[in-house]
Amino acid sequence: MFMTFTENASKLIGKYSWGLLAVWLIIPLFLKNWSYGLHILIMVAVYVLLTQSLNVVLGLAGQLHLGHAANFGIGAYITGLLMVDAGFSFWTTLPLAFIGAGLAGLVVGLPTLRGIGGDYLGIVTLGFGEITRIFLTNWDSLTRGPMGLPGIPAPAFFGYSFSSKIPFFYLITIFTLVSWFLLERLTNSKAGLQFMAVRTDENCAQVLGINTGLVKLTAFGISAAFAGLAGAFYASYFSFISPDSFMFVDSLAVICMLIVGGKGNMIGCALGALLLGIAPDLFRFLGDFRMLIYGVLLTVMVIYRPLGIWGLDKRRLNKIALFK
Repeated sequence: MFMTFTENASKLIGKYSWGLLAVWLIIPLFLKNWSYGLHILIMVAVYVLLTQSLNVVLGLAGQLHLGHAANFGIGAYITGLLMVDAGFSFWTTLPLAFIGAGLAGLVVGLPTLRGIGGDYLGIVTLGFGEITRIFLTNWDSLTRGPMGLPGIPAPAFFGYSFSSKIPFFYLITIFTLVSWFLLERLTNSKAGLQFMAVRTDENCAQVLGINTGLVKLTAFGISAAFAGLAGAFYASYFSFISPDSFMFVDSLAVICMLIVGGKGNMIGCALGALLLGIAPDLFRFLGDFRMLIYGVLLTVMVIYRPLGIWGLDKRRLNKIALFK
C-alpha cells in the first residue's frame, strides 16, 4: 500500500510539475503576515540547492560523502568574511564562494585517485567535515571562533536590498532553478552518464576506458562548488554564521533528504528537501516525540521505497546500461 501511494504520488508530481512550481511561486503572496512561514520556505529553497549539490557526488557518482556540510560552511564563511571584513558585495563573493568550496571539494576528493572508496572514503569525508569545523572554531582571529560572525549584509542589486523575506525568497528560488537547470544538463551530458556508470559498475567503467578516479574527483569538485553557493545565500540570509551551523548532523540531514526524495535526479532532491525541511515544524506540537516520528518515517521509506519517492527512472537506467 505504501509503495502504491508513493508511486501514484510520483506520477502526479511528474505530470503537474510546472503547476506545482507555479504554486510554489505564489505561496509567499499569501504568507505576507506570517514571517515564520516565509522563513520555512526560504530554508526549503536553500536545502533544495544543497541537496542538488550532494546529488552530484552521492546520487550520480555513488560516492559516500559524510562531510558535505563543511563545503556548505566554507561557502558561507567566504561570503561572510569578504562582505564583513573586506567590504565586498554579495555578487562579488558569490563566484568566490563557488570556486573556494569547489577547490576544497577537489582536495577531499583526492583520495579517490588512489582507489579509496566505500566506507573508507566515508571516513575520509567525515574527517574533512570535523577538521573544517575545528578550523572554523579555533581560528579566532579570522573566523571569530565559537562567537560566530555577525553583521553579514543582505544581497543588494542597484541599491535595492533583499533584506525582507519575500524578495529573498524569490532570489534564492531563481538561483535554485538556475542550478537545477545546470545540474540537469550535467546529468544528461556525457559527464553525467560517466558519473552514473561509475556508480553502477566501476570495474566495467574502467574496462570501457573511463578514468574513474578523475570522474569521482570531478564529482566532488562540482558538488562542493554548488554547496558553496548554498552557503553564500545562507550566510547572507541569516546575517550571522557560526561553526555550530555546519556540523555532521547537518550533513546527515541533507543525506536523508536525498535518500527520501530519490537519488539521481533533481525532482527527488526537491521532494526530499521539501518533505524533511517542513516535517520537523509540522510535528512540533509533539514536542520531543516529533523526532521519533521523523525517524519512523525515514525507516519506513528505506524499507519500502529504497530508491526514494522519485528514484532513478527507467530512461536513465537504460542510458547507464549502454556502458555495459
